[in-house]
Amino acid sequence: MAGLEKKQYTLSRLAEIVAGTVVGDGACLIEGIETLQEAKKGTISFLANPAYEKFLKETNASAVILSESSAEKCSVNALVVQNPYLAYAKLSHYFNYVLSDVDGIHSSAVVHDLADVDSTASIGANAVIEKGATIGASVVIGAGCFVGENSVISQSTRLFANVSVYHGVTVGERCIIHSGAVIGSDGFGIAPGPDGWSKIAQIGGVVIGDDVEIGANTTIDRGALANTEIKNSVKLDNQIQIAHNVIVGENSAIAACTGIAGSTRIGKNCIFGGGCGVAGHLEITDNVHLTGMTLVTKNIKKPGVYSSGTAVEPNAAWRKNAVRFRQLDSIVSRIKKLEKDAES
Repeated sequence: MAGLEKKQYTLSRLAEIVAGTVVGDGACLIEGIETLQEAKKGTISFLANPAYEKFLKETNASAVILSESSAEKCSVNALVVQNPYLAYAKLSHYFNYVLSDVDGIHSSAVVHDLADVDSTASIGANAVIEKGATIGASVVIGAGCFVGENSVISQSTRLFANVSVYHGVTVGERCIIHSGAVIGSDGFGIAPGPDGWSKIAQIGGVVIGDDVEIGANTTIDRGALANTEIKNSVKLDNQIQIAHNVIVGENSAIAACTGIAGSTRIGKNCIFGGGCGVAGHLEITDNVHLTGMTLVTKNIKKPGVYSSGTAVEPNAAWRKNAVRFRQLDSIVSRIKKLEKDAES
């Protein structure tokens, strides 16, 4: 693995990268990023959550990324920025290990003669690239990956080991797809009949935009007729299920273990917490935030924050409240009757 050597930057150089201001020694050398609690000399940390401000006085970091309001509470060098978390995100790449890639095509890879593989692409051990597939410039295909017939992996995209991309899938530029992800598997299309279920051929494909990240073991089903679409800059966490003909709008982010049923359309700039469930054939507008474990069963037409379910509580109390919940309809009916009787 390349990149294991230490990377060092002066604090002043890091300030230039994030348009920040140094309070203290700009010549201080930084060679890593760690949490406030675990940081040691030579590393930089960050303060984005006020709950961790108590660690500022005792941190061993050589510097801390923070906002102006916290700077005078910092006992070490400070890098003052407007958005500490965003600055941390940008600087994290400067200390990230760079994975070594195969130069060209590994000897054990199987690449069809009619596949189009750019000369700058990297194809790992035991990968399979099928007929008609297109692998763009600077693409990295990890060990054991599968790219099906007539699929396109566009420039500078990386597939980590053991990603499966079925036939007729298009993946945009600069995407990251993590291990175990399956793109273009059949949607759950079945029709009932007198002799049981009949499978519906899933004729559509999957189209993934640019700058999309797809987490480990996430599945995105191909469309039944039209394509399933993941628009530009969407971020998908691990173990998400996206069913056939779903459309996820630009710049939306979906956390782990969320399931989205078929033909639902999700707008731009949406955020879904972990474990959400979204029923099929729904419309969710732009700028909707679902908190964790929210179940959506009808259209959401207005931007905002939505939640469902009840928070954890002792089982005895939950059981009592569950009984009361089942009684709500009859209670409402009785109240309406009382109101009507009072008016007459």
